[in-house]
Amino acid sequence: MKIYLPKYTSHAGRWIYDGYLDAWKQLGYEQGAPTPPTDGEEVAAYLLLPSEKETLNEEYIIMTTDALVQQGGTHAMETATRSHKTFVFTQPNIYPKPWGDHPNYQCIASDETIDTLNQMDNVYLWNFGETKKEHFFKWKEVHTIPLAFDPINYQPCKNDDYKKYDICFVGGWVNNGFNEKRKIMIEIFSEFMKTNLKCGFFVGKNLTHQQECDLLYNSRLTLNIHDAYQRILGNDTNERTFKSLGLNGVLVSDTVRQLNHLFPNLSTSLDAKGLVEITQNYLSLTEQELTDIREKNRQDILENHCYTNRIQQLLEL
Repeated sequence: MKIYLPKYTSHAGRWIYDGYLDAWKQLGYEQGAPTPPTDGEEVAAYLLLPSEKETLNEEYIIMTTDALVQQGGTHAMETATRSHKTFVFTQPNIYPKPWGDHPNYQCIASDETIDTLNQMDNVYLWNFGETKKEHFFKWKEVHTIPLAFDPINYQPCKNDDYKKYDICFVGGWVNNGFNEKRKIMIEIFSEFMKTNLKCGFFVGKNLTHQQECDLLYNSRLTLNIHDAYQRILGNDTNERTFKSLGLNGVLVSDTVRQLNHLFPNLSTSLDAKGLVEITQNYLSLTEQELTDIREKNRQDILENHCYTNRIQQLLEL
């Protein structure tokens, strides 16, 4: 059976859907032929859909988003109607303020599109975060399918250059429209800089994919930092959670409800000093104790939190 997915050209969406694509392939599905925009148009994402001939003669599955269905018009709806299953990543109809005032947190699907998708029994709605009905009140049931680790595309190598770091972080400032995360990051980094810890914090340094893998894998610990809305609402955790645990196995993170629900054994804190204390507690363990934690967490990720696991969750809806 063929699988059709969105193609993202940059940012987190690229790695997320690349992870999904390779996981579908690993499960025996064939990728539907890409259909990029014409006339050299540059877009953040485009929709991959079967042709009219394929919709009549082949079984296929679609992964898409409500925005891409809206943009895809009649053809997007027709292919969804004829699919074996269509999984639509769904944005909330309303989101808590102040974040809900920004386009990043708004659903652009029309009421007509929403009503049509709601009526299709072969269409399943999902989101990375917790899906409270008051936020998705126009949609039928929206299921929570968290992000995951991609063990296919994240293949680290041993690298002594990165073994010198007690703790590492890779990411960007990520202004979500309110620029709240920069302040949080600076506060945490500043607290770590007061210590004698060897910190490998790479923010906006354009590390290659392989450099990021190697840094996370070879450092003694990894650090995760969430945005303000994630800390306050607690609905979702970021991709860094999963790749940090999947590659390194020992994660120091701020407190987010979904993260603590998925990984109840992790020590977390919203206080910068508390994160430093957690780090120092880990580093005070013997190498064998740290290795045992590392291997236990890695195994948990590989068994329960890879994109193949998420696909199984989707297929069971």
